[in-house]
Amino acid sequence: MSTTSPQSTGPAPTRSRAAWTGLVVTLLLMAAAVLVPLLGDWDVAARSDDLDLAPLHGFWMPKLFGPGTVPALLIALLGWRFGPDLAQRLSWRRLLLASYAVGMGWLLALALVDGEDGLSRVLGNPYEYLETARSTTDVGAMLGEYVDRMPKSSPDNWVTHVAGHPPGALLFFIGLVRVGLGGDLAAGIVVTAIAASTAPAVMVTLRVLGAEAHARTAAPFLVLTPAAVFMAVSADALFAAVAAWGLAALAVAATSVTRGRTVAWSVVSGLLLGSCVMLSYGLPLLGVLALAVLLVARSWWPLPIAGASAIVVVLAFAVGGFAWWEAYPVLVDRYWEGIASDRPASYWMWGNLAALAFSAGPLLGAGLAVLVANGRRTDRTLLLLAGAGFLTVLLANLSQMSRAEVERIWLPFIPWMTLSLVLLPAAWQRWGLALQLVAALLLQHLLYTSW
Repeated sequence: MSTTSPQSTGPAPTRSRAAWTGLVVTLLLMAAAVLVPLLGDWDVAARSDDLDLAPLHGFWMPKLFGPGTVPALLIALLGWRFGPDLAQRLSWRRLLLASYAVGMGWLLALALVDGEDGLSRVLGNPYEYLETARSTTDVGAMLGEYVDRMPKSSPDNWVTHVAGHPPGALLFFIGLVRVGLGGDLAAGIVVTAIAASTAPAVMVTLRVLGAEAHARTAAPFLVLTPAAVFMAVSADALFAAVAAWGLAALAVAATSVTRGRTVAWSVVSGLLLGSCVMLSYGLPLLGVLALAVLLVARSWWPLPIAGASAIVVVLAFAVGGFAWWEAYPVLVDRYWEGIASDRPASYWMWGNLAALAFSAGPLLGAGLAVLVANGRRTDRTLLLLAGAGFLTVLLANLSQMSRAEVERIWLPFIPWMTLSLVLLPAAWQRWGLALQLVAALLLQHLLYTSW
């Protein structure tokens, strides 16, 4: 069956020129972000040691083979050969199940290139959440003293990731510890299993909004994303999944034909998106995507209900002892007291975008270029959802609160930007997917990534 997308509107030559321009510019940006610090002897403090390979939070460590290499190659080859066709032919339910299974396999295979350590080393790092989660015996006391322990000057200050996030993330890992899944490897598998549901959640959102054809064309790119290199070992991938399902619930609410379903799904959406606010200080930007969903659905009824439900989550934490609005100014101080102050904006304002391209894949630049070139000819659903994804990243970058490490920090926004790849010319679909797969395999095998 043809993989031609009915959404790929606009003159083919125009889209092809835009795609090539976007791809070339992206590849040049990625190369410049790596070479400028190296050739110019420019310390951009990608890491706190000298073993950095900006713009990524990692360093050069080639490995030709690992336990996950053969499975990763097989998944990549089979996904490239059969993925686009199967995405068009499978029933919807089977497509969702296959997307989850293949996505889970892709995440695990890439992580296991580094052996079991690939799934356990990051979450087991003392700067992450697990070590603190294991030592927390009183959740109420933890919430009550959370803000006081955020400053570096505090005698018992939180480690980097705990201090840099609201307590929702720590509470999740405390929950894993309490149910016996608090080991480094066990927690890594749980995070991976949840992260693998992100692509199906985005696909569900599209179908609910009447864009099943978009979802089917996007499926191979969403499932076999280069971002998988970072998703299996990062709590931010957990945040991405919660965000995606929150937006999917909002889409269901906005398209429901009965008042009861609208209210129920609005509450679910608000609770999930409100939880995102308590997982990462940057995720209130999901409001941009939420508005895009409502615009696509042409329904504003869910907004007050979902908004109120999200506020309930934030207020519940405040009652428990953690007030988001009190914590954020403290976070800003802690952020600038750390390594961020050594990271020059003159590099990271564009270095961040290169890091995003490494994570989302170089084809993302082609998708953005076609999105811009098509303008109003772009399908409304893709224009709003993919455009909202790019807008969130622009706002995050301008905030100056994301200097480096965005290959993981921006994981919640990458799937929505990836939707722009649906707009690529039909001839690009197959080899473009191959480019994304090769990028992921090279990234995993050539670098030691800290996520």
